[in-house]
Amino acid sequence: MLFAPKEKGQGLVEYALILVLVAIVVIVILALLGPAIGNVFSSIIVGI
Repeated sequence: MLFAPKEKGQGLVEYALILVLVAIVVIVILALLGPAIGNVFSSIIVGI
């Protein structure tokens, strides 16, 4: 086992990739639904 794989670094990279993927999904959802959510909050504020 002279060239043992470094599993710590690999796990860290996997977690970073998952975090980036989740961030991209959240950004896309907010970009698509942002105006609709803003309209809901505006109607709630006007309704008060």
